[in-house]
Amino acid sequence: MGSYEKYFIKWRGKASCQTPYPTAHTLFWSFVTSFIAILIISFLSLGAEVFPLMAPFGASAVLMFGVPSAPFAQPRNLIGGHLTGALIGVLIFRLLGPSVIGVALAVSFSIVIMLILRAVHPPAGATALLGASISNGSFFWIINPILISVLILLVLALIVNNFDEERSYPEYWL
Repeated sequence: MGSYEKYFIKWRGKASCQTPYPTAHTLFWSFVTSFIAILIISFLSLGAEVFPLMAPFGASAVLMFGVPSAPFAQPRNLIGGHLTGALIGVLIFRLLGPSVIGVALAVSFSIVIMLILRAVHPPAGATALLGASISNGSFFWIINPILISVLILLVLALIVNNFDEERSYPEYWL
C-alpha cells in the first residue's frame, strides 16, 4: 500500500460514534442551563455593547451544559482557556492594533499557550480573536466581560449539572 493510500485511509476514522443517547432529564437540564447562562451573558453584553462575545460563550455553553464531563469543559480549561485567550488578544492588540495579522497571531499563540498550560478550551480561540480585534487593548476587558461571563457559566454549571443524577461536575479542578 502506497503512502497516498495510507494517508487517505486515515480519513475513514478509527471507530464509530460511541456517544450514548441522552435522557430526557439530561436534555431538559442542558436546555434550561444553557438558556439561563446565555440570557444572563447576553443581557450584560448588550448593555455593555459587546455583543460579539456571544460567539465564544455560546460555544462554551455547548461544552459546559451539553458534555460537562469532557476534558475541554472542566473548570481549569474554561477559566484558563478564556483568560489565556483574552490576555493574549489584549497584548496583541496593544502591539499591533486591530489587524488581520494580529488576529491570526492571537489565535495561534493562544492555542500554543493553552496546550502548554494543559488548559485547552476551544471556544477561547474566539476570545483571543475578539481580544485582538475589539478589546481596544484594555486589560479591564479581561475582567469585564470575559472573567464575569466565565464565572457565570462556571457557577451555573456547578449548580445545575449536579441536579442531573447522571452527571457530576466537575470531573477535576486542576
